[in-house]
Amino acid sequence: MHGGSISRRTLLAGGLASTVCLRSELTLAQNSTKSGTDYLHSAVARHAEPLPPIEDEQAFGAMFDRFADAKVVLLGESTHGTSEFYRARSAITRRFITHHGFTVVAVEADWPDASHVDAYIRGRPRPLAPEKPFRRFPTWMWRNEEMRSLVDWLKVHNAGATPSQQAGFYGLDLYSTAASMQGVTGYLARTDIQAAGDVRGHYACLAAYGDDLADYAANLIRPGFNSCEDEVAAVLKILTTRGPATGNEAHFDALQNARVVVGSEGFYRAQVKGAESSWNLRDRHMFSTLLALLEARGSTAKAVVWAHNSHVGNAAATDMRDRGETNIGELCRQHFGSAAWLVGFGTDRGHVLAASRWGAAPEVKAVRPSLPESHGALFREVGPERFLLDLRVPDLRRVLHAKRPQRAIGVLYLPETERVSHYFEASLPDQFDAFVFLEETQAVTPVTDATRNLPDNHPFA
Repeated sequence: MHGGSISRRTLLAGGLASTVCLRSELTLAQNSTKSGTDYLHSAVARHAEPLPPIEDEQAFGAMFDRFADAKVVLLGESTHGTSEFYRARSAITRRFITHHGFTVVAVEADWPDASHVDAYIRGRPRPLAPEKPFRRFPTWMWRNEEMRSLVDWLKVHNAGATPSQQAGFYGLDLYSTAASMQGVTGYLARTDIQAAGDVRGHYACLAAYGDDLADYAANLIRPGFNSCEDEVAAVLKILTTRGPATGNEAHFDALQNARVVVGSEGFYRAQVKGAESSWNLRDRHMFSTLLALLEARGSTAKAVVWAHNSHVGNAAATDMRDRGETNIGELCRQHFGSAAWLVGFGTDRGHVLAASRWGAAPEVKAVRPSLPESHGALFREVGPERFLLDLRVPDLRRVLHAKRPQRAIGVLYLPETERVSHYFEASLPDQFDAFVFLEETQAVTPVTDATRNLPDNHPFA
């Protein structure tokens, strides 16, 4: 009987041994975690390339010469209202235009609004619509002093360049339904009176709704309501079949406006029908517009694209993939392969110009420091205040491969619900080829009638 029993001393000794083992395992785990974190921090610090001040535009832009052999370079932003993102992308864009032959600047703006900029900087006839560009919400996204500086520089640069080497400015987005319809009918009124009448008849289906197709989308769920899909597609067919030979910029402009109307109608129809993601439809439209621009500007054309990180980064490396969403970055990666470079931009804290709800007036809002587990917090802890990470480096790809929260602020910023409203998960080296971190940033400065006297033909006048 005693041979089968276990003494109290043995139980205590066994418990003590178990406790010691457990503590040892915890210590090893903690040391392993600490060692991994230390290695991550040291790897990022080792490869973080300090950037010159953005004001030193030549030196700042030269840091990105390594990407200049690309067909397309996509430059992102983690907010739509940060001054440093506009100024940094401007410095890079100027460098690419003057030193590397880029002739296309394509931005996340509406086609007819951007056409006013293109007309101003290249000395082309001013578009008939809209009468005043960049006047719809969010007005500050492009109508700001940082953009005005680039627009004025582009005009001076183009004045000394041959037409084929001039840099054009183009919009990729699809929200300009009314202005794009006016652009199409205005062009045909000058070139094909009969077609102009036919087009007005087709566009009557959408014309009553203006640029805001919310009421149109609401009507789509009413029994017996017919969509305008076939009507707007008919206009695009008219322009495609009756157009002049390639090289006619006025016709190309009208054709793109017709594609915008088709895209816009489809975007709102997708929102209520659910047959295709409206996000995907929008990004595919922007991508196809980019391809059309490159084709129109000739076989040697190279493009710089400005859009939000959520459009520019490869969607397959983020939780967008789980929702079945794609974006320009992923589509460019698939189409151009290594001839497309994707560059993300981020910040830790500062101020941003943003609204609290759609259509509301913008406010200068304080940007909260990044969440502890996010990319922004990691970079704040280990890097200089401005740096570039070349994510093609194998060591960086390895240590940064795991997904982390990444902040995305659009035209709205809701700091009170920041984790839910503004963060998504992403594997940085699979999302981008390079990342620019600017630790503390400030809000853009809107162009207002009271702050600057501009020439009558200036797009921001």
